[in-house]
Parts: sequence; structure tokens; C-alpha cells
Amino acid sequence: MRRYEQKLISVIALIWALFQLALPKLIILDSIRIRAIHLAFALLLVFLIRPFRKCLKIQDGKPAIPWYDYLLAITGAISALYLVIFWLPVSARSGSPNLPDTIVSVLLILILLEAARRQLGAALSIIAVFFTIYAFLGPYLPYLLAFRGVSLDKYLSQIVLSTEGIYGIPLDVSAVTVFLFVLFGSLLEKTGAGLFFNDLALSLLGRYKGGPAKAAVVSSGLTGIVSGSSIANVVTTGTFTIPLMKKVGYPAEIAAATEVAASTNGQLMPPIMGAAAFIIAEYLGLPYLQVVKAAALPAVVSYLALFYITHLEASKLGMKGLSRSDLPRLAAVVRTGFYHLIPLLILLYQLIILRHTPQLSAFNSILSLIVITLLKDLLEALRTKSGIWIFMRNSFLVLGRGFIAGSRNMLSVALATAAAGIVVGIVNMGIGSLIVQIVESLSGGNILVLLLISALASLILGMGLPTTATYIVMASITVPVIIKISHLYGLHPVPAIAAHLFCFYFGILADDTPPVGLAAYTAAAIAHSDPIRTGIKAFSYDLRTAIIPFMFVFNPALLLLGVNSFWEITVIFILAALGIFSFTNAVQGWFITRNRWWELPLFLLLSLVFFQPALLRNLLHLPAGYTYLAALPALVVYFLLYLLQKKRLLRNA
Repeated sequence: MRRYEQKLISVIALIWALFQLALPKLIILDSIRIRAIHLAFALLLVFLIRPFRKCLKIQDGKPAIPWYDYLLAITGAISALYLVIFWLPVSARSGSPNLPDTIVSVLLILILLEAARRQLGAALSIIAVFFTIYAFLGPYLPYLLAFRGVSLDKYLSQIVLSTEGIYGIPLDVSAVTVFLFVLFGSLLEKTGAGLFFNDLALSLLGRYKGGPAKAAVVSSGLTGIVSGSSIANVVTTGTFTIPLMKKVGYPAEIAAATEVAASTNGQLMPPIMGAAAFIIAEYLGLPYLQVVKAAALPAVVSYLALFYITHLEASKLGMKGLSRSDLPRLAAVVRTGFYHLIPLLILLYQLIILRHTPQLSAFNSILSLIVITLLKDLLEALRTKSGIWIFMRNSFLVLGRGFIAGSRNMLSVALATAAAGIVVGIVNMGIGSLIVQIVESLSGGNILVLLLISALASLILGMGLPTTATYIVMASITVPVIIKISHLYGLHPVPAIAAHLFCFYFGILADDTPPVGLAAYTAAAIAHSDPIRTGIKAFSYDLRTAIIPFMFVFNPALLLLGVNSFWEITVIFILAALGIFSFTNAVQGWFITRNRWWELPLFLLLSLVFFQPALLRNLLHLPAGYTYLAALPALVVYFLLYLLQKKRLLRNA
């Protein structure tokens, strides 16, 4: 790409980031205009960054952006900005678009679909086109699939000229909240926080059995707090952890799979959660912290299980940790990088203690990060008696790269939420009730069958869609069905947030589901392993994540809904941890030593009791207040299995 084109892209990305950063405090705009400007920047950038073909046209010996991509970029931006200029007259003639409305709307839909195809792959665009065709051809379909259909005016009014489609809640969350958190994560990464988290985890855990793998889990969890992207996690932490895992004897597939599983689960970690936490909060009208509270325990339990898996794998392979000479010293790591933790602590303090809005908390944290970076470099210049302006210039270059990277990283989220809005808008035109009937018929009113159908659909969709888009599409289709069936058939009502998180979890798992899982391909490239075998191994590790959504749908206490007592939260956490450990023992075929065949069903049964102690309480006819005490027999059996395998291990030594 020619130099002036690189500068043009950087300037646009920088302006976009500065515009988004100014929204919480400096610029006052109504939500529809914020969404439209946000989408305009995304469309402008994507056609300059993502060529129609993989190989750009060569001019003067250098790749060049073709003229038609410039045309698409400008046309897409203008089409998105149409509502910024003409929102009042457009809203006044709601449902009756004039000719300019129609032309601009059609152009925007076509350009958005092409932009999504370039950035995200063809899957989301194909799904949006399928739903569009279905909306128009509905009256001509067989009885079970028949739909009353829509006119062109109604379609365009719903999808483009209102806040029910492209400019709906997901795009609003992307524009108002997610951008700032992604920008915060990009700035942290560019200023060296990723390397700091990695060194911190290695200095703490590297000397233990399977230490590099355990460090990968911890560093990916820390990075995932601010990243929200499994692929970004793999690239950031996997570059360091995968070679170290191979150094201590892990096979390439296991090293890559461990990093994939750790990085994929980074999206479960609040506060970003791949943008889902913010979208769930908006969909349900819940305070953001309530969503974080519900998501926190399952996320931590899932990471503990992965940490446990690395220990079991190390035990199977007879591994030891790294020598002290190969590890960074904890004191040196903390002394040279502690400042990376300050913006994170400020973010958490504002969210949890001051109860600021997520966007204001992210805004203040970004400002603190900028100040800390400049102050650190200024002090370094004074300490080394070097030129202050040289250090300050380098600081601004690093921060500028962080702003540009933040804008580029936001392309996937912005385009995914906008394109998924087409599907959501069509579902809300009446197709949703029809889908409810179809899925209800397929499941036969059985909530477990319905959950299995939803999980499988999420995994299949997620092979071609980013996590956020998968979640939005599945939430609009299956959440109403899950809630309806749980009420209609006399079951324990499924809380809406549990249904939403169920869809989100399986959208995440698709990132390492063979044969497509992009995170697995990324890690395999670093480890020089087979991507399919890496994906299969990573998915076997992620089975412990797959079981958790089923458990919290049937036991909402795992989401801490209605649970406020510290002691009750502690008991729930301990039982959930034991439940996931038991499940992991079963899946990995190992506890203290290799399992016997009869221990597999026993571990699975123990896992079910730990996760759902009410089942054993009902079986023993105990009063409601004895729910958690009912898990005591399972705890005794688990301890006896430990003693039995310990004895077997000593006998075979």
C-alpha cells in the first residue's frame, strides 16, 4: 500500500477513536446520530483496509487501493450519515419513505453486506440475505413456514430508517460503550501490558508442574479482561507461552490447544465479555453491574477448571516446571510494570465502588492510562538525562498506534452489530413468533432438547460469525423460545439473563470448534501444529465450559440471582468448582492417576450433584433449607476416590 494511503487510513482511524473518546464528556449528540457516525467510520475504513481481492492492484511498484473501493467507502459513509442530516424528516414520515430514502437505504444495505463479507467472512451476509428473502417470499411458502410477508417500504423503514434494525441496540452498544473498552485494551497492549501480564504469570507459576501452561491460563485471563477477543488473546499471550510450553515438553497440539482454550475463555471474563455484557444489559434493561455479577462466577469457575486441566495434562506427561534461570523475577516484573495495573484498578473502582456508567468509567481509565504513560516516559527521560522531547514524541507515537489499533479492532464489532441488526429487525417484524413455533415443535416442548438444539445451532453459526454476531442472532431467535417453553410446560422458569448467557457461551465455543475455529488456526500457526487436531484438542478442553450453561439454566443460583449473602456465595462457588473439577476428571480420564472405567460415570454423577444439590435433596426428601448440605455425601465420595487413586498410584510407583 502506498505511503499516502497508509497515512490516510491512520488519520481516519485516529479521528474515529478521538470522536468516540470525546462522546462521554465533550460531545453531545442523540443516540441515532452517534450510531450513524459510528457506522460511517466503520464503512469508510473497511473498504480502504480490506480489498475486494487478497492482492491489491500494483501501481508504481506498490499495492494500491482501487478506485471502486474508494467509491464504496465514500458512498457507504454518506449513506450512513444520511440519518445524521435528515433524521427529523425521515422520522416524521415513518413507514412511508420517499425516493431518496429508498435509494439511500438500498445502497446502505448492499454496501453493509459487502463490508461485513470483507471483514467477517460471507456467513453473516448470507444469513442476512436469507432472512431478507424469507421476509419477502413468506406468503408463498408451505403452511408451516408461511409468513405474511412485507413490502419494500416496510422492510426499509424497519431495517434502515428506524432504530429497530441496523441502527438498533447492538450498534448503539458498540458505538457508546464497546469502542471505549476496546480502545482501552488496545492502549494497554501497545504500552506493554500484555507482556507484563505474561511475565507476571510466569514469575508466579512457571516453576510449578506444567507452569508455562498455567501461566498461559492466567495471562490470557488477565488479557481477556480488557481484550474481549480470543484471536487477539492468542496473538498477544500465545507468542510467549506456546514456545515455553513446548520447551518443557508439551506436544505442539497440546501447547496450542491450551492457549486457544485460555484465550477463548477470555471473552467470558467481565468487564468486556466480547461486547455481550453491554448488549445483554441493554436488551434486558438491567444495570451493567448486575450482568457482570451474574457472569462472574461461571467465568472464574471455567478458568479454574482449565487451570486444573493443565495440571492433569502435566501429570499425564510427567512434566516439571521451568528452572528459575528461565523465569522472570517477580520483584523485577512488579517494579518495572506495576503501573500497568493502575488503569485497571481505576476502571474497577469506578465500576464497582463509584457505580459510574461503563462508558464514563472507560473514559476516565483511558485518560489515566494516557497520563501514566506520558508521566512514566517523562520520568524515564529525566532519570537517563536524555532528551525529554524524544521520549515524549515516542510516547505520543505509542499512544497514537494504540488509538489506531483500537479503531481497526472495532471494525469487526461495529460491522457485526450493524449487519446482525438486519436479522434482528426482520425477526421483530413477526418472523420471531413463527420461529418460536417451529423450534417449539422440533423440541417437543422438552427444555433439554431445546437447549441442545440451541447449542448446536450456535456452534454451527459461530463457525462463520464472530462471537458478538452469533450471540445477537441466537438471542433474537432462541431466547424467547427458551423462556416460553420453561413457562408453558410447568418447569422452573428460566431467567432471561440465563437464556442470554447460554447463547453467548456457545457462541464463544465456536471460536475453536473444528473445522473452522479461527483461534485454533492462529495458535496452530504459532505452535507449528495441525490446526484441525489443535481445534479438536482445544474443544475437548472447552467441554468443561460447555457444561456450565446447562447447569446455570437449571440452577440460576450459579448466576447469583437473588443471592446476596457472602457465605451462600462462597458455598455456591465451592460446590461449582467441585462440580467442574469432577466433570474435568471424567472428561480427561485422570484424577490422581488414570481413571478406571467404573470411575467415569461416578465422576459425572458427582459433578451433577455438586452443580445441582437440590436433586439429591429432593431424592432424600430433605427440607428446602438443606439444599447445600445435600452435597456432603458427594464430597465424601469425591474424597474417597482421591484416597483410592492415591493408594493405586503409590502401589504402581
